[in-house]
Order: sequence, then C-alpha cells, then structure tokens
Amino acid sequence: MKQPLRPVSNVDLPRYMGDWYVIANVPYFAERNCYDSIESYALRDDGKIDNWFTCRKKSFDAPLKRKSNAVATVKDSRTNAVWTVKFFGIFRAKYLILDLDPNYQWVAVAHPSRRYGWIMARSKTLDGTQYQKLLHAFAAQGYDPEKFKRVPQSASPTSTKQSSQ
Repeated sequence: MKQPLRPVSNVDLPRYMGDWYVIANVPYFAERNCYDSIESYALRDDGKIDNWFTCRKKSFDAPLKRKSNAVATVKDSRTNAVWTVKFFGIFRAKYLILDLDPNYQWVAVAHPSRRYGWIMARSKTLDGTQYQKLLHAFAAQGYDPEKFKRVPQSASPTSTKQSSQ
C-alpha cells in the first residue's frame, strides 16, 4: 500500500487564484485532445473557490471554450493545500497541492488515487529543469512520471476572459 500523499504546508489562497496553464497532466477523458488548457480559480465571498477549465479541442485553430465549471472547498484550513472539487453539482474529487513555487509561478496538483495529476504554470512554458523536478516530486510520492504528457500550448497569450460558454 502506498503512503498517503503529502501536500505542501501552506497555500496563500488569494495568491493561488487566477489562471494556471496546464503544462502536463496524466491524461483522462475530460482533458484528452486539449490544446491551450487553462485551469482558473476565483475565491468567493463564502470562502469556496470557483474553478473552471478552458481549452481548445484537437487543434490550436479550434475555439477556446469553457469545458467545465466546478466549486472547490478547502478541506484543510491549516494548510489550504487539500480541497474537494465538486463538478456538475454531483461528482466530488480530492485536490492536493503537492509542490508550489514560493512565487506562485508553478504548481504540482495531485489526486489520492495517483491516476490524475497536473503540472501547471502562470506562463505557457516551464523551464525543462523545473519540469523534471516536478516529475521527480510526483515520483517521490508514488506516481509514475511516465504517465504525464505535455499539453500543447500556443505561443500567443490566452486568457479565460476571452473564453465563451
């Protein structure tokens, strides 16, 4: 049996909010064939977090569309690194922040099953050395780093403000 995942000791939620470009993930049905993927977060007045996912399907020429809306709840208020994300008002998924840049420029996000994982950054690219360090951080917590696949990101800036429903 694998050890439980060990999230970071502290997340400043206001700093974490905003757009994160998905640099790599463990592919699953909802994110397969996505280009220019962006995870976005906004802190709500009730303390919960609005979370939405935007991408282009199958090519950079496809329109940028919002693919999902969710609401996250912080489950460990001591660290703010363990969340539950509720999709479509029905499905719940755990969200653990495993590694986070002190300047909030990159993040590694995990799921306890280790079947899902994300490497995200504030910009569309991530230094190759830092990318390898994050894969190593996942491996140290029981992930198979070979399962992570890069997500194509175009060279031009993208913002979820341009996205449509």
